[in-house]
Amino acid sequence: MRKSRQALKAHVHNGRLVLDEPTDLPEGEVIELVPLDQVLASGGDYLDDEERAALHQELEASVAEAKAGQLIAADDVLAELRAKR
Repeated sequence: MRKSRQALKAHVHNGRLVLDEPTDLPEGEVIELVPLDQVLASGGDYLDDEERAALHQELEASVAEAKAGQLIAADDVLAELRAKR
C-alpha cells in the first residue's frame, strides 16, 4: 500500500531545487515538480474545461443523492475497495 504524499516545499539555490525539510521518500524515487503559480493558474488541477464540467456535474449529483439519504457507509466502501486488491 502506498502512503499518501504530502506537498514538498523547496527553493531554488544556484539553479537547483533544494527541499526545505527532510522527506521519507525512498532513495531513487522520481517526483514531478510543478511551480505553484502554474498549478494555480490552471485552476489548481490538470482538468480541461470539459473534464471540470463533468466533475462538477458528478459532485452536484452526489450532493443531491446525499440530501436524499442515498448514502453508503465509508466502512462499506473501504471494505469493497480492499476486497478488489
